[in-house]
Amino acid sequence: MRKPELTALAQSLPASVPFVGPETQERQMGHGFAARLGANESAFGPSPNAIAAMEKAASEVWMYGDPESYDLRHALALHHGVSADNIMIGEGIDTLLGLLVRLYVGQGDAVVTSAGAYPTFNYHVAGFGGDLHMVPYQGDHEDPDALIAKAAEVSAKLIYLANPDNPMGSWHQADIIQSMIDRLPEGCMLVLDEAYIDLAPDGTAPAIDTGAANVIRMRTFSKAHGMAGARVGYAIGHPDVISAFNKVRNHFGMSRIAQTGALAALQDTAWLSHIQSEIKAARQRIGKIAHANGLTPLPSATNFVTIDCGQSGDFARAVLAHLVANGIFVRMPFVAPQDRCIRVSCGTSAQLDAFEAALPAAITDAHEKFG
Repeated sequence: MRKPELTALAQSLPASVPFVGPETQERQMGHGFAARLGANESAFGPSPNAIAAMEKAASEVWMYGDPESYDLRHALALHHGVSADNIMIGEGIDTLLGLLVRLYVGQGDAVVTSAGAYPTFNYHVAGFGGDLHMVPYQGDHEDPDALIAKAAEVSAKLIYLANPDNPMGSWHQADIIQSMIDRLPEGCMLVLDEAYIDLAPDGTAPAIDTGAANVIRMRTFSKAHGMAGARVGYAIGHPDVISAFNKVRNHFGMSRIAQTGALAALQDTAWLSHIQSEIKAARQRIGKIAHANGLTPLPSATNFVTIDCGQSGDFARAVLAHLVANGIFVRMPFVAPQDRCIRVSCGTSAQLDAFEAALPAAITDAHEKFG
C-alpha cells in the first residue's frame, strides 16, 4: 500500500542531524573515548542535591511532569526578578529555538545569523522554510553591527546571536548587546542565546527587560549546572512572546525528574560557585597545554577553550581526526577562517591528562600531512 507523500518542504531537506554524537563515533570505532571533551557538557556533574532530588523523583516517574512546570517557573522568576509569565520551560534551548522559529518564521521569511554560529538554529529555520542569511564573524566574535545591517536589508523576522559564543568562546560586553537591542529593525526579534552566561565575566549580560517584546533570552541547565542529559532550558521574555509558546509546545515534554533536578540545582548556589572555579581552572590548564604545543588558546567565557592551530582548516581537521582516532573526543568550528581551530571542553584532571598526552602526536601527524 502506498503511503502519503512528504510535503515539498520535507522532501527538500536532508535526513541528517546537526551533530554527530560521541556515541555514534564510538560505535563506528568499536571502542569508547578516553576523554569526552567535545560536546561542552560539564564533566564535573550536577549538584549532589540535584542528583538526590532526581533519585527521589524517580519513584514518581509513573506520573507525567507538571505541564506548566509551575514550581520551576516561579523559582526562576524569583531568581531573575521577573514574573512567572516571563518564563517558559522547554526541553533544552534547542527545543525552544524550534518552537520560536515555528511561531515566527513562515515559508520564505528572512532570518539572520552568523556563518559558523550554533547550527541547530539553522536546522530549525530550514525545517520551517525560512530564508537564512549569514554574515561573517569579525575576528573571532559575532558581529552585532553586521547582523543588524543584514536584518534591515532583508527585513528579517529573527536575528540569532549567542553571547558568549559557541564555537569560539568569545563574548561581547553588555553595553554592546544593549546597543544592538536598541537598534533592532521594526518587526525583528533578537534571539539572545545565553547558554554560557553563568560562566562569563560580570558585565556580559545586559539587564533583563521583559517589557521589550522584540528580545527573547535563552538559558539552560546543561552547561554550568551539569544537566545536559536532563534537557532543561528556559526562555525569558515579554508575556505575549512567552504565552505564544503554549500554542505549539509539547505540554508534557518535561519529565518530573528533570523538573525536580533543575529546581534543586537552581537552589544550590554553592555548587554553582564550585563548578565556576573548576571550569576556570580547566580553562587555564587547556591554555597551558595549547601553549606547550605551540598553539594559541583563545580567550573564553564558556566551559570550553577554542585553540588556534595556526594553519589551515585542513591542518586543524587532521589534528582533530588524530585525536578522535586515539580516544579523545573534541570538535571544531566548521566555517573558515574559524575552522583553523579545534574546540576542547573543560574536563576533569584525568580527561585533560589524556588530552595532553595525545596532542603532540596529533600535531606531528598534521605537520607530516600538511607541512
